[in-house]
This record gives sequence, C-alpha cells and structure tokens, in this order.
Amino acid sequence: MFIPLHDDTPLRVIRFQFVTFSIIALNIAIFLATGAFSTENFQASLTEGYGLVPREMVRVFQGQAHYGPIPEIFTLLTSMFLHGGWLHLLGNMLFMWVFADNVEDAFGYVGFILFFLLCGLVGGLTHVYMMQGSGEPLIGASGAVSGILASYVVLYPRARVWILLFMRIPVPLPAVWVLGGWFCIQVISLVISKPGENVAWWAHIGGFATGFILTLLLRNWLFNAAARIDSNPPSA
Repeated sequence: MFIPLHDDTPLRVIRFQFVTFSIIALNIAIFLATGAFSTENFQASLTEGYGLVPREMVRVFQGQAHYGPIPEIFTLLTSMFLHGGWLHLLGNMLFMWVFADNVEDAFGYVGFILFFLLCGLVGGLTHVYMMQGSGEPLIGASGAVSGILASYVVLYPRARVWILLFMRIPVPLPAVWVLGGWFCIQVISLVISKPGENVAWWAHIGGFATGFILTLLLRNWLFNAAARIDSNPPSA
C-alpha cells in the first residue's frame, strides 16, 4: 500500500545509528552469501534448517527430540536474519532504515540491540503459538521490525513521515497515521488471509505488541534520560 521514504525526527543522543546500520548490513551480507545467488535446493535446505518451523518448535517444547543442523530453539534467532527474496529483504530493511535510527537513539546502542532481538523472539513465539500445526518455516526480520515501528509511534506519534502512497504518490503524514495504518493492514490481512498463504501476520502482530508495550512502559525513563543528556552535552 505504501513505501516509507524518510522522517523529520533528528537524532538527539547518538551521533550515528551504528546498530541499525550494522543490522541492515548483516542481513544484506547473509542474503548475498546464502540466498541471492544460490540454487533453489540450497535455499530450501537453508530455510528448513535455520528457519523457525512451528510444528518442530512445539515438539521441542513437549520434550521430543529434534533432528537438524542446529537445535530448533536457536532458529528463533537465526530465522530473523534470513529472507526469502530481494523484495522481502529490501522491504524489511527500508522500514528499518527509516524508523529504527530514532528508536536506537532513544534506547541507546546496547538497549536497542536487546529491544530488537526481544521483539523478534516474541514475534516468532507468537507465530509458533498461533500456527502450532504448521510445517512451513518462518524467516525474516519482520517481527523485530514491527516492534521498532510500534516503538517509533509511541515515542514520536506526531513526527512527519514522507511515504509513497500506492507506490507513486509522495505524501507527508503524522507517524501515528502511517504506522497505525500499517498495523491495521496487518490485522485486516490476517483476517482475510486464505489457508496456505505464507505470510507471518502473527509474527508482525506479536512483534508490534511487544514493542508497543515495552516502549510505553519505558517511555518516561527514555525521555528523561535524553533530557539529561541534552542538558549536559558531552564535551568535544
């Protein structure tokens, strides 16, 4: 429905979004090394071995043995850094680039890493819980990125975001409308989705809910920390 282009929220605490840049670079590097130029058989085996398979994860939680290249529990992490194609990768990384820098600015480098991973993990577990019988592997950073979008809208609801509406019309809108609309699209898509559609709507919703709740709980602390830094800027 739309493509984010940029926002008008400046960085206040950090000088550059090193963690955001590093995560994007890592995802691109992994895709180039594993998915961009490999055979379909290799991609399928990689996805099955390192993607998050709800049915297999449920078996692990039930104490049954799992056979694969890594313990299934670790696929909650590895699945976040695999993507199924260029559009899948670029879509996630574009949303990450536009919105994650200000969330990183609020949480700090270490806090943002933990926040990103936690949103991705809970998004994956939400997908597992709601799709327990599915044998389709889940891959992609969508759950973590969804948490970032939720955090941004809690922290900067009035920020102006330029989007490409319907893929062709540039429009500036408040973040609460852009990202609130994005979340509504996820819910509607889940409701009208047909069996067999390979989109992890529940991971998006779980990651978004996690980011929203965490940021809402920490918002005052984050703003107070930023205010203290603004009043006592580091010396050169």
